[in-house]
Amino acid sequence: MALSKRILTVVSASAILASCGAPAIISTPIENIDSVPLKNSELTEDQLKSWAFSDLVTDTIPGMSIDKAYNEIIKNRKGQTVIVGVIDSGVDIEHEDLKNVIWINTKEIKGNGKDDDNNGYVDDVYGWNFLGDTECENLEFTRIMKKLKPKYEGKFLSSVAEEDKGEYQNYIEAKAEFEKEYQETSSNKFQYEQILQQTKVSHESVTSILGKENYTHKELMQLETEDKEVEYHMAFLSQMFSFLEPGDTIPEFIEAITSDLGIFEEKLSCDLNLELNARKNVGDNVDDIKDVGYGNNNVMGPDSTKKGIKHGTHVAGIIAAERNNGIGMNGVAKNVKIMAVRAVPNGDEYDKDIALAIRYAVDNGAEVINTSFGKYFSTHPEWVREAIKYAASKDVLIVNAAGNETEDLDQKAVYPNDQFDQEPEVANNFITIGALNFEYGSNLAAPFSNYGKNNVDAFAPGVEIWATTPNNSYDFLDGTSMAAPTVAGVAALIRSYYPKLKAFEVKKILMDSGLNTKTDVVIGRDPNKIKSFSELSKSGKMVNLYNALIMADKMSK
Repeated sequence: MALSKRILTVVSASAILASCGAPAIISTPIENIDSVPLKNSELTEDQLKSWAFSDLVTDTIPGMSIDKAYNEIIKNRKGQTVIVGVIDSGVDIEHEDLKNVIWINTKEIKGNGKDDDNNGYVDDVYGWNFLGDTECENLEFTRIMKKLKPKYEGKFLSSVAEEDKGEYQNYIEAKAEFEKEYQETSSNKFQYEQILQQTKVSHESVTSILGKENYTHKELMQLETEDKEVEYHMAFLSQMFSFLEPGDTIPEFIEAITSDLGIFEEKLSCDLNLELNARKNVGDNVDDIKDVGYGNNNVMGPDSTKKGIKHGTHVAGIIAAERNNGIGMNGVAKNVKIMAVRAVPNGDEYDKDIALAIRYAVDNGAEVINTSFGKYFSTHPEWVREAIKYAASKDVLIVNAAGNETEDLDQKAVYPNDQFDQEPEVANNFITIGALNFEYGSNLAAPFSNYGKNNVDAFAPGVEIWATTPNNSYDFLDGTSMAAPTVAGVAALIRSYYPKLKAFEVKKILMDSGLNTKTDVVIGRDPNKIKSFSELSKSGKMVNLYNALIMADKMSK
């Protein structure tokens, strides 16, 4: 890591954030972080739960200086309420840490079965559910292959009409992706089934001898026997122990394998299921953007267990879980109301749902929209881009997750995006966020995060993020899906305290005020793939709330 000759002293000073006639913030931005020493000790559980709030200079943890910003700049200052639209799988609006920050459409009379505000959505008190009672869906390439297979199966490019060649190519690519994914998933499912079955048999055998289930690797290997079958079980379980962290047990391994097996089974029954026709439960024409009014007002979805809304609930909590209420956790932003828009199923979202969801959030007052989802095939990307441009025309910022496949987005497009092929951005209100790890140094970029010097704008915390999950619970989740809402929270705070700043100005602040480093980082856990962190995004920076507020104050004068 390159070390600078000095690091600026960060001046702690009180700040006033009212945007009219108030003294300017006099705190000094955090800069030259390459002089910050690496943190050698592991994070405690409390540190891990709040690492995104940490300050790199003070804590040597690459957080967003959120606590520092609240303590030294925001303090007890009041700001305006900002509505943040969360387009996701749904939100647990009954959660103890979210129920007081949920947006309520005061123009609707709850439960009267009428569209009181004439916005086209009946009883949309907390938002809208574009998925109706659907939870499970195909991936987009599965849908494309199913739709086009009758037309193109067995045909070659030379036999396809000129006007159909683009569609044919899309079919061939979707078919190849489907076959690859189906083969990999089926193979993994089979292997996990075999491992699980043998682990259970061997564990039962050893347990009967040792008289307990939670034995250690050492206790296993100290077992004396001349029974060849028992020796086989011991050898097999010893190999399984090699996959575990110190202190983990075989019952925990069985639980983890069972969980992973469930993921493969779900993928085969939803993502890759050629017999699935989930959209029939919704009843619209997905290829007609003018076919509207479908769905319902149940933003928590049809499942009473709320299992399917874990992702959206987590995202909402990152942004705005009620601060300082003595329960759970603090969201990034205060002064926020979460508008729940359910449009992301277990599987790939439909472009139509996303386009209409963005327009719904914009038309109902959202100033920031979080889009923590994405896919690599799209049938109607133009609808979503038009919605993004519509949001820009209404001064709404969209904060988007970059994706979790370690792809260079300058080489491979992910949807949604704000570009058409290699042309310039279609709007200036769309910011794409990659994920940071909590380790400052060569592992700074999350190993799963997508990146791109042109098509990713900045990075933010996205590994082991602690936030709300359904039924008054909390959990750690990873992903650029977690990084985007941390930035949406920062954006909401800027818009709360500096309401005169436009969406494109907020985007500029988020990118320009971040922390930059010259350090080289490992990409995707491949020690042979090293890039400068500054080359992973357009800004080359990590979003930082403390610096963002200082810059916002200057720009608002």
